[in-house]
Amino acid sequence: MSSVKLDTGGLAITQVAAVVRDLRSSLEAYHKALGWGPWNVYEHKPPMLHSTELHGKPAEFTMLGAECHAGPIVFELLQPLEGPSIYKEWLDEHGEGLHHVAVMVPTHEQADQTRAHFQDLGAEVLMGGRIGETIQFYYLDTEPMLKVIFESGSGHAVDLKPAWTYP
Repeated sequence: MSSVKLDTGGLAITQVAAVVRDLRSSLEAYHKALGWGPWNVYEHKPPMLHSTELHGKPAEFTMLGAECHAGPIVFELLQPLEGPSIYKEWLDEHGEGLHHVAVMVPTHEQADQTRAHFQDLGAEVLMGGRIGETIQFYYLDTEPMLKVIFESGSGHAVDLKPAWTYP
C-alpha cells in the first residue's frame, strides 16, 4: 500500500504529448487537420533547461517543444535535438506518435509527493529536469503498470515566453 495519499479526486490530465522528428512539418499537419493553434514553441536548452537526468544519471539533452490548448487540455509536440533522451529512445523503438500523458500539479511539494507515490508503486523516474526556476518535470516508468508513460512535476511551459509561434 502506498504511503503517499493523493487528493481524493485523483490526478487530472493536464497535457497529452507526441514525439516527432520534424516539429515544423508536424505543426503544419496538426494545424491543417485539426485547426489547433496558435502554437507556442519553446527551445528547451541550457541554461534555462538544467538539472537534467536520464535513467537516474546526470545527462544533457535539448529539445523543441510546441504547446497549444486543445479544449481544457494542453497538447504538446516534442522534437529531441542534442543528447540522449527518452524522446529519442521512443522514436527509435516506436517511431513518431503519442508519447505521454502529463498530470502536473500546482506546487513542488505536491510534485515530490506524486513522485514518492509512484515510486511506492514501483515506477521510477525515467528522465527529468528543471526549466527555469518555476518548472520541474519528470517522466515515470509507468508503461509496464498503466500502458502509458506519465509525466508529472509542477509548472507548465505554457507560462513561459515562447521563442516563436505557429502560425
